Amino acid sequence: MVIRFGFILYAIVLLLTILASAPGWSAERSPKNLEEVESFAKEGDAEAQFLLGWLYYGGQGVPQDLDEAGEWYKRAAEQAYAFAQNNLSLMYYLGDGRQPDFLEAQKWCRLAAEQGVAEARFLLGWMYSRGEGLAQDYEQAAKWLGLAANQGVAVAQSKLGLMYIKGEGVPQEYGEAFRWLKLAADQGEATAQHNLGLMYMKGQGVSQEPELAFKWLRRAAKQGVAEAQYRLGMMYEYGRGTSQDPVAAGIWYSLGASNGNAAAQERYDIIGRNLTPSQKAAVQNSAIELTESIGESGIGNRNVAAGGE
Repeated sequence: MVIRFGFILYAIVLLLTILASAPGWSAERSPKNLEEVESFAKEGDAEAQFLLGWLYYGGQGVPQDLDEAGEWYKRAAEQAYAFAQNNLSLMYYLGDGRQPDFLEAQKWCRLAAEQGVAEARFLLGWMYSRGEGLAQDYEQAAKWLGLAANQGVAVAQSKLGLMYIKGEGVPQEYGEAFRWLKLAADQGEATAQHNLGLMYMKGQGVSQEPELAFKWLRRAAKQGVAEAQYRLGMMYEYGRGTSQDPVAAGIWYSLGASNGNAAAQERYDIIGRNLTPSQKAAVQNSAIELTESIGESGIGNRNVAAGGE
């Protein structure tokens, strides 16, 4: 409890420090505490309205209240405060406190994206790629994802790399796909690590290198990507990119199967027939430990298909 309270105070002080340096607040008129933030917000200060929305959204220093968060974000967004427009669009997209509203999400997302907010550019590109709140348009998706990717947003880099693999909205270019996936994978983006591993496995855009395929698939598998867990099981089973190890194969097949991957379940059933009782026990114990480790990291299951999103 002490740690959480300390973190809340730290978060508030940090955000107050950042916003106090924004052009809209002079040194004499920067809020010093929550009461002043509320006072400034009620007077119409967009930055204070955004901050108050952020505090209500996360329950930082005030009881969590998504309706209040949305109301203060909207007041700031209507004053063209870009970060409020971005956060409001996310609330509409995710349906925080209400049903998802893709039309409102794309409206506010576009306004923030046009002001250069990287996360909004990603979300707008994502919505174009899926036809959510607007007509599906891969070229527009690639445009906005490209802008976000160039600003260093890992999920945008990952999605853009996949679009280059598939030739959606951009020419099919494995070299470009590899470049964007590598940037995202280096930032720890699990889906990019999975797809990068597949490129090394298949020799797409790079030479076939089983050891590097193993490296990246293992990183994705440890983040809960079910397809990567299945692929890693295969590499252990057949000794590709690593030493042959039926127990390790069983562990990763078991994890993939528990995350809903049918192919992993099939392979687990097959190799299980040849495992000794002690090997089966080792598989079960290790699978439980890895599942707990993945859960504690806050990552959870990422059940994507090969080459999927």
